[in-house]
Amino acid sequence: AAAPKEAAAPAASAGYTAKPHANLAEVMRAITFPGSNTIFDAQTKDPGAAQKETSRETTTEKFASLYGGWQQVELASIMLMETANLMVVPGRLCQNGRPVPLDREDFQKGIKGLIDAGEQALKAAKAKNVDQIVDASGAVAEACSACHGVYRDVDIPGPGQRERCTPPPAK
Repeated sequence: AAAPKEAAAPAASAGYTAKPHANLAEVMRAITFPGSNTIFDAQTKDPGAAQKETSRETTTEKFASLYGGWQQVELASIMLMETANLMVVPGRLCQNGRPVPLDREDFQKGIKGLIDAGEQALKAAKAKNVDQIVDASGAVAEACSACHGVYRDVDIPGPGQRERCTPPPAK
């Protein structure tokens, strides 16, 4: 018998075209920062351990229990990988109003590192393995540092200002 054919992926809808609704810093703060910190926390707070019951008075407390434990770490890992997709949406700008430097090799390497780190963290979370999470946290930190060291944590010569998302001038 012939092997069944895989269905083709549906074509993109003609009704909506992806467009950025936030600058890169806002995307990082809204998605990547909480996701990466969830993974970092899993190094020292076993997500599978019983969690203390809270009053559930705040929105964060109320909804944190819905997808908690290891599933929360899995979802955080997915958030990191999906951030890579959001970074390349056409028209995305940096906080300084300049285009995201997608044409730079180091930026592309950073995006790939974010995806790889997310995949490693997802595998560790699915295995419910704290030791693997420690390793994955290192990969997440390295992926973040790859871009932050070039685009965020550098001072650009000038009147004491930092311009995020701007590579330093050539020496």
